[in-house]
Amino acid sequence: MPNTAPHMLPEQWLHTVFSVQAVNKGGVIRRSVYDIERIVGRQAFVAELKRRGFRAVENGGQFVIFCNQEDIKIVT
Repeated sequence: MPNTAPHMLPEQWLHTVFSVQAVNKGGVIRRSVYDIERIVGRQAFVAELKRRGFRAVENGGQFVIFCNQEDIKIVT
C-alpha cells in the first residue's frame, strides 16, 4: 500500500486498506499495529473486521488479516 497522506481520514484509510486486490480474492494482507492504532484506532479496526467477517492475528507489531471467513489454524 502506498504511503497515506497525513490528512487522510480514518474512514478513507480503512477503505484504501480493504480495497486491495487480495481482499477481493479472499487473501491475506498485513498492516502495522502502530499505523492502525494511530490512524483509525484498534476499536474501529476490530469493528470493521467483524463487519466484514474477517479475522486477524497480531504478531511482531503487525496485524495479519485473513480476508475470508475460513478457519484459522496455528500450525506450531
